[in-house]
Amino acid sequence: MTPPLPGPAPLRARLDEAMAGRGAWPERSPWLREAVAALPRDLFAPDRLWRWDGHAYAPVDRHGDPDGWARELFGGQDAAAVTQVTAGFPSSSLSAQGVVVDMLDSLLLEPGHRVWDIGTGQGWNAALAAWRAGPGRVVSTEVDEGLAAFARGRLAAAGLRVEVVVADATVTVPDEPVDRLIATYAVERVPWAWVAAVRPGGRLVVPWGRLGHVALDVADDGRSATGWMQGLAQFMADRTTGPVPAAGHAGYAAVRGTDVAEAQHVVERDLAPLAVDWDLRFALRVAVPDAVVVTGIDEDGVSAWVHDGDRSWAALSARGDGTATMYQGGPRQVGDELMTAWAQWEGLGRPSPYDYGMTVRPDGQFVWLSDPVDGPRWASAGAVAAGGSTH
Repeated sequence: MTPPLPGPAPLRARLDEAMAGRGAWPERSPWLREAVAALPRDLFAPDRLWRWDGHAYAPVDRHGDPDGWARELFGGQDAAAVTQVTAGFPSSSLSAQGVVVDMLDSLLLEPGHRVWDIGTGQGWNAALAAWRAGPGRVVSTEVDEGLAAFARGRLAAAGLRVEVVVADATVTVPDEPVDRLIATYAVERVPWAWVAAVRPGGRLVVPWGRLGHVALDVADDGRSATGWMQGLAQFMADRTTGPVPAAGHAGYAAVRGTDVAEAQHVVERDLAPLAVDWDLRFALRVAVPDAVVVTGIDEDGVSAWVHDGDRSWAALSARGDGTATMYQGGPRQVGDELMTAWAQWEGLGRPSPYDYGMTVRPDGQFVWLSDPVDGPRWASAGAVAAGGSTH
């Protein structure tokens, strides 16, 4: 195995110690700290990373700026490193070390397990899984031929036997059932093909909705998978399901265009929690899954801009007195939907993301609160809640 370059070593050690100080190395999976030490992320990072300079993504080259490159790669346990930019937007990254560790801990991976790693990227996640599962036990799928070739080279250089397949994982699955499945990009719906590829009693860990990840256990009869939300993090989106709505004000502006507000009214609510309360943001994501929320602050307080990625939009302008004026347009009143979901979340006792779970069946999937049978449930985007309507 090629040894890590000496430059990143101090930052690598500092990140290890910072995670230990925050209790981020999971007690039930002590193998993860050993695996990360043996296979640090710099072994799998390309020579060019990308840094946001406030206006655009600018390259940071390993040979031209080795210290800057290392700082970008080891920016912190919650910091991802952008490894590919397409049309001005990130299209691949080395996920934050803390997120990678958290997801692999959620996978409950054991030696000998057969693993399907979806979204190879640079190969680091597959490498860590292979360190635990063993030689020839991991198959990894990547839709981008260039990324797949890069990952194969890095995995081979690390002495790991991992099969990397170029394919669309939503339609091409391994030839044999796997014990564990882990995806490294976000999906709006968990494909049933993924559940069907995991043997009964196996487990999937999948980023959902670009905001968190869920661990699903496949039922003994193989006809469903159910489990709890595991954590909050933002992930790259699935490339195979069409364009993701533009981020920030650009997305809102694209949906609103030149439309004039069809309705307006005063919202008796301070919008500040929209900017800082991630329990709230997660609950809104569950209840109104296609709503994109952008916030900003000025002397009057926090304002918000909302759109559904299609034709409906809402602008909530802070009035300086803890209230806001809502303007909205389009075929649906997406701003009112958001405020209704906010009130519902408060009525349910302000649950955290860890109070939610998900069930996936062949005919659809839904997110539930507290209990998969008797708790409130919401249909996921593009799915119909099995067993009843959203409530």
